[in-house]
Amino acid sequence: MSKAGADAAIGRRGLMLVLSSPSGAGKTSISRALLERDANLRMSVSVTTRPPRPGEVDGRDYRFISKPEFDCMVGAGDLLEHARVFDHHYGTPRAPVEAALAAGHDVLFDVDWQGTQQIAQCAPQDLVRVFILPPSTTELERRLRTRAQDTDEVVRGRMSKAVSEMSHWPEYDYIVVNRILEESVTKVMAILAAERLRAYRQTGLPDFVNGLSGE
Repeated sequence: MSKAGADAAIGRRGLMLVLSSPSGAGKTSISRALLERDANLRMSVSVTTRPPRPGEVDGRDYRFISKPEFDCMVGAGDLLEHARVFDHHYGTPRAPVEAALAAGHDVLFDVDWQGTQQIAQCAPQDLVRVFILPPSTTELERRLRTRAQDTDEVVRGRMSKAVSEMSHWPEYDYIVVNRILEESVTKVMAILAAERLRAYRQTGLPDFVNGLSGE
């Protein structure tokens, strides 16, 4: 028997999995499925200056903080990325993400292309970028209207914004066209599995190989 053992776990640094897409392309549904099926994947919890919406829980959906607290985090470099959306501010705390990565856990991000660019500047080696595209603009509009959450004016605004958002697909590592949800989930899980096997992420490989050499 090898010193390392035939089934020994090899230590690994976690990764940051970013999913971006225009609204209605299926990013949220894919994210939920991934979190349900993969115990090692954790959702990044953002901070925001907006008040909680009905049903939202502080620390689960967001961390709700004041504008001065947010400004303090920005000034101290405590956010991996941040943005202003309408009259409120959102950001990703750096410390919990870095702690999760060091412990070998993977962190899932739901951010737009601008947030993805900011994260890429901070930690390019840890980042895996996946862009979710709809099969057509007709289907995207149908999905938005099927949700029955928005007015016609809001749907038109989201469709207009989608064109701009989709133009950033070349900035991503992987592109998944979400025709059938289950197939898209399977594809993203395959991406995650492959990225976990990258040699530089398997920090325990030197010890494991040394153990094999000492058989």
